[in-house]
Amino acid sequence: MAGHLVLKKTDFFASSAQPVAVADRYPQNVFAEHSHDFCELVLVWRGNGLHVLNDRSWRITCGDLFYIRAEDRHRYESVNDLVLHNIIYCPERLKLNVDWDDLLHRQSVAGSDPRWRLSSHGMAQARQLISQLEHESPKQDALSLCLTESLFLQLCILLRRHRYQSRDAAGPDGGETLDLLMAALGSSLETPFELQQFCQQHQVAERHLRQLFRQQTGMTISQYLRQLRICQAQDLLRHSEMLISDIATRCGFEDSNYFSVVFTKETGLTPRMWRQRYAVEVS
Repeated sequence: MAGHLVLKKTDFFASSAQPVAVADRYPQNVFAEHSHDFCELVLVWRGNGLHVLNDRSWRITCGDLFYIRAEDRHRYESVNDLVLHNIIYCPERLKLNVDWDDLLHRQSVAGSDPRWRLSSHGMAQARQLISQLEHESPKQDALSLCLTESLFLQLCILLRRHRYQSRDAAGPDGGETLDLLMAALGSSLETPFELQQFCQQHQVAERHLRQLFRQQTGMTISQYLRQLRICQAQDLLRHSEMLISDIATRCGFEDSNYFSVVFTKETGLTPRMWRQRYAVEVS
């Protein structure tokens, strides 16, 4: 898409030798579509928002992790107390003998969900590394540059070790309750989600879990699940020729009329108008 903003490394890095920098977003406000001449990792700490990546919408909240290539286009919409870190880096400035592309970008299935989740245990460790990286990365002496890259490598390995896809049955740590709940919600887009049954299975008080979820995400559990389903519906409307009634069923809505009401309320467009709008853009 022509005309979008391109962020330049000269505006974000202290020198032409600096390989990595940390940009905190406290909070992350609405940000227009852009790409970069550098790459970045996006790690969400709190709140929620809509992250539109290469024209696909993702409802994001605490623990979500994205690997953004320079050529990717993305923007932030509908943000609510969204707090995140951008770890930005220039691949050509990384000197360690590491297969960075494999470590950072390899996915198990081509075209799979680009959003990962980081377990609660992984997030706690990542905070410490990012804090060290934020302190060290602006320094320009040779030892600091080397240490910066070393810390970045540790962070990348940590993310690889503790990340999981949002539809996995559980986080890699065998699961904090919130991780297990997020994974369960991510795998319940087509089928009803029974919170009471989940709480019984994992021996957690329902009221406590509801409070914890809202505290961490800024949304109720039902609001979050509805947003996940609407994002999936947007993608299916744009990239498939499925009937709207079939899309409603695919996204967990038994009644297509109710689906249309919810979709219109969330997006400002009816499902048919959404499909037509993007058909015009593509043509």
